[in-house]
Amino acid sequence: MSRPPAYANRTGRPPGRTVRALGVVVPGVARVRRQAEPYADAWHARSREAALAPGRRWVVLGDSMSQAIGAEGPDRGWVDQLLGRLGPAGADLQVVNLSATGARVPDVVDQQLPAWAALPAALSPLPDLVTVMVGSNDLFSGARHRTRLPDAMAELVSRLPRGSVVTTLPQPRAAARLANRHLDEAARRGHLRVVDLRTDGPASWRGKLAADFFHPNEAGYAALTDAFEPVVRQVLRADL
Repeated sequence: MSRPPAYANRTGRPPGRTVRALGVVVPGVARVRRQAEPYADAWHARSREAALAPGRRWVVLGDSMSQAIGAEGPDRGWVDQLLGRLGPAGADLQVVNLSATGARVPDVVDQQLPAWAALPAALSPLPDLVTVMVGSNDLFSGARHRTRLPDAMAELVSRLPRGSVVTTLPQPRAAARLANRHLDEAARRGHLRVVDLRTDGPASWRGKLAADFFHPNEAGYAALTDAFEPVVRQVLRADL
């Protein structure tokens, strides 16, 4: 698979100071964080094969939530849970997961979209199914990234192909609300399909979080799968 040489499901940045500090005092943070490297390696290897396989390509963009960080394996997050639920509807989907732990919206624009563009030509006549879940790290990485989030989301929306499936940000913060406006407007224009985690995400995260109390566990990823499934099924039906 041809990709920019520096990209292998990693942003190239070390964990932030807050994560490093919490990892010292909260054992669960360090334990979950140790998943980042092996999960990135697993997705990179799997995606290399998938990009060359026959069938429709499913391109996954985003952050650690699409890497399955917090679950017991990289194949037990929402991506593979959804693939399993789709049954015959997803039988020919080849998952090319370009997400990266720690990714922010600009990382999707600057790293993941170019990595997608560098893939070999698809072997299916159908367009790539594109899903995006990103933005939480922008909100929690400090004021500078949070302030830039709405404009970054607007740029991402402008770069995504028509029909891409993108999650809203459910966090009750001003930057999230402003970023969501760009997604809502794109959905009204018919440019994007939105998985609305403000209304269709988990009503409660009780019992659904990993040991770091931030990432989902497998039950949490199942709840995210509940939100993704009807929207992705609509896309697959529309393209038949």
